[in-house]
Amino acid sequence: MLPFRSRAQELNRRLRAPVKAFFSHLCERKAAFGHFITLVMCCCFRPAKYGELIVLGCNGSLPSGDKGRRKSRFALCRRTKSNGVKPSTVHTSCTPQAAKAISNKEQHSISYTLSRVQTVVVEYTHDSNTDMFQIGRSTENPIDFVVTDTLPGGQGQADGPSVQSTISRFACRIICQRHPPYTARIYAAGFDSSKNIFLGEKAAKWRMQDGQMDGLTTNGVLVMHPRQGFIQDSKPGLWREISVCGNVFTLRETRSSQQRGKKVDVESNELVDGSLIDLCGATLLWRTGEGLSHTPTVKHLEALRQELNAGRPQCPVGFNTLAFPSLRRKDILDEKQPWAYLRCGHVHGYHGWGGRRNPEVEEECVERECPMCRTQGPYVPLWLGCEAGLYVDAGAPTHAFVPCGHVCSEKTTSYWSQIPLPHGTHTFHAACPFCIQPLGGDTGCVRLIFQSPLD
Repeated sequence: MLPFRSRAQELNRRLRAPVKAFFSHLCERKAAFGHFITLVMCCCFRPAKYGELIVLGCNGSLPSGDKGRRKSRFALCRRTKSNGVKPSTVHTSCTPQAAKAISNKEQHSISYTLSRVQTVVVEYTHDSNTDMFQIGRSTENPIDFVVTDTLPGGQGQADGPSVQSTISRFACRIICQRHPPYTARIYAAGFDSSKNIFLGEKAAKWRMQDGQMDGLTTNGVLVMHPRQGFIQDSKPGLWREISVCGNVFTLRETRSSQQRGKKVDVESNELVDGSLIDLCGATLLWRTGEGLSHTPTVKHLEALRQELNAGRPQCPVGFNTLAFPSLRRKDILDEKQPWAYLRCGHVHGYHGWGGRRNPEVEEECVERECPMCRTQGPYVPLWLGCEAGLYVDAGAPTHAFVPCGHVCSEKTTSYWSQIPLPHGTHTFHAACPFCIQPLGGDTGCVRLIFQSPLD
């Protein structure tokens, strides 16, 4: 028998390898567990996305390109530090406290001018539970999302002294709850660089039963909530006007009328997936974070384009193969560009014959005669809709809007052709969401008929 010391050394030698392996395995598991904890923390504490605002008529980007705060799409995410505000003290007369609230650049306030000698000032205090985002035409720092007038055809209106915009410099503000379910509410008017909102003597304003004041901006902020959300079978709701305090009203006779509409108590200013916000010159689509998770991506739209081109559609007259250009070349005509007769839907390659000239008009009339069915109608190039956030489904691009020729899914064309979008200060009409061109024809869209290659 070995001495006790020798037996201890032998036991230590035999146990060293498995113990070492055990601790090595434990260290590996610990490292993996650490990576798991890190991943969980990143997922739990990364900034939440409240939603996104998409400008109708830009089709994925502004004509001059997205730059800084001026872009076609704006994401609202939880801020590092909350900047939300809520109403507090009401000053019904021109007291020193009221004057101090207006002059204090660290104090948010709204001033309601009732007459030359009476102004009601409402102080706003910090709300640690909300984040505030402001939208308007101004490029000053308080504006998070700079929006300019959008013209039909996807052409943004340039800023200049000769341009009279109908969009307010501080058009509206959106207040988002910092915690689930991340409710977003919209209010008319935004705070300027001095953290003030001024409603002049001519603006529509009134006193509510609880003593608070409320009012409307010059051209108003209109909102339309879709019924049943922003999905395939959604139906458009009614356009309403939102007040400075977030109350809901029926539309005024004209956008700038001093007489407000009737208060709608059963509706709220809470934005839902697919809500439309009109600023009298530009219309924005609100998409929630959850809604965007079910929306087709640009990658999916590119896959649909490649699948459509893989079918090698042909011009039924010239027998040349047609192909939709890439999404990056959305405004550049290609020699293989598909063209279509929008009255019947037959897809061709470009040709210069078959037009009908109007003797009273120097330019050639857009009416053409389809060589397949002899139907006369607009003959335009086809463009794929590139803004994925405007789609209500992920269906194949089978239909086109009339008369612009933007192509997307059947459900998407059906949905947008039912929505009367505000136009100017007093009219409404359906329009293509990709370019804001007013829709024509019986339904505003047409099913495309492609000619497959002959075997």
